[in-house]
Amino acid sequence: MKSTTVQTVTQLAFLPRLFPINCYLVEEQDGLTLIDSGMAFCQKGILSAASRLGKPIRRIVLTHGHQDHVGALDGLKAALPDAKVYISARDSRLLAGDVSLMSHEPNLPIRGSVPKGIKTKPDILLQDGDMVGSLQAVAAPGHTPGSMAFLDTRNRILIAGDAFQVRGGAAVSGKLKPLFPFPAMATWSKQEALASARKLRSLEPSLLAVGHGRMLQQPIPLLDRIIAEAEADTGFLPQTGGKRL
Repeated sequence: MKSTTVQTVTQLAFLPRLFPINCYLVEEQDGLTLIDSGMAFCQKGILSAASRLGKPIRRIVLTHGHQDHVGALDGLKAALPDAKVYISARDSRLLAGDVSLMSHEPNLPIRGSVPKGIKTKPDILLQDGDMVGSLQAVAAPGHTPGSMAFLDTRNRILIAGDAFQVRGGAAVSGKLKPLFPFPAMATWSKQEALASARKLRSLEPSLLAVGHGRMLQQPIPLLDRIIAEAEADTGFLPQTGGKRL
């Protein structure tokens, strides 16, 4: 595991054989907020990193319900019984293994590794605009129906889950990068992902931190470029009959 700290945010980069996985520790006055739990093997590294920072993990916040972001949740909750678990109200259904769609959502299959057998129930279901300590929750559907990003309001660091990828070439979620195709292969709706990418760019983040790949300082020019690339990709054009009846 590699640890990198920028201001209030520490990236924990785990490097298994298939692809890297990032989790984040955000420092608050009362302790730490963990964003994403990674896979089960990440638990030890997360707890060790928190110990080195000298603060307790008070909150476990999940950007979305895919297995590589929630896999250590049960183990962490057992080790940290007082930590509150947060996820979007929409992706709480994915956390419970439910891949059914809601009536207003595009009729597209939910992709990626949806967890099975997670026992931990979320304590707080997030909506767009909710605050988690210093973090503002920002609804960013696309990769999954209930994906969320989190903006640190103290410094505008944006932790965006899989709304974007950096590993294997930067892209909006859903834009296939052959050197690292997994985020695109696991994306539910390219059209929703593009709309969310525009929304997140409008927040003018000072730093972009995502689920796979390094953190990027001053990411606005990059975001403008990859959003333009997605807009030019016919795969991101709206599909006829995309809404469920």
